[in-house]
Amino acid sequence: MIETLISVIVLLIIVGLIWWAVTTILGVIPIPEPIKTVINVLMIVVLCLIVIYALVPLIRIPALR
Repeated sequence: MIETLISVIVLLIIVGLIWWAVTTILGVIPIPEPIKTVINVLMIVVLCLIVIYALVPLIRIPALR
């Protein structure tokens, strides 16, 4: 259980760094606003799926493992 918590914390740090890096890069690169919005939405969906996948072992539902 402790290993899972540590791995989730590390994963959240990595996801946060990815979020920060992409939003920083999007602010520097001159691309149209609709494309920035699409990239932000896709990034949120992918990062949320990664976090949910990492949290599934914590809820202890055997069918989801």
